[in-house]
Amino acid sequence: MAAKAPVKKNLSAIKKARQSEKRNERNRTLRTKIRNIIKAAESTAAENNKEETTKALRKAEKVISSAASKGILHKNNASRKISRLTKRVNASGKAAAV
Repeated sequence: MAAKAPVKKNLSAIKKARQSEKRNERNRTLRTKIRNIIKAAESTAAENNKEETTKALRKAEKVISSAASKGILHKNNASRKISRLTKRVNASGKAAAV
């Protein structure tokens, strides 16, 4: 947990600190959700269940894109995450077919 900032002197700085804490908490939960959903998609890909894997991939894409549109992730970061996840899922599908 980050160290507390020194006590602010004016009302606008106090309010900004409160807003920052709330936003930080909200963003942290969404970033955690993104990491968990990516892990879930990768684990279903490892199980070689094509239907479940595609569902998990679509869900991950939706969550990542949503985070990018809300400003939690940069759009290029989100695009890179989706691209790499799709590449991993497709590679595992080809390995299972061979």
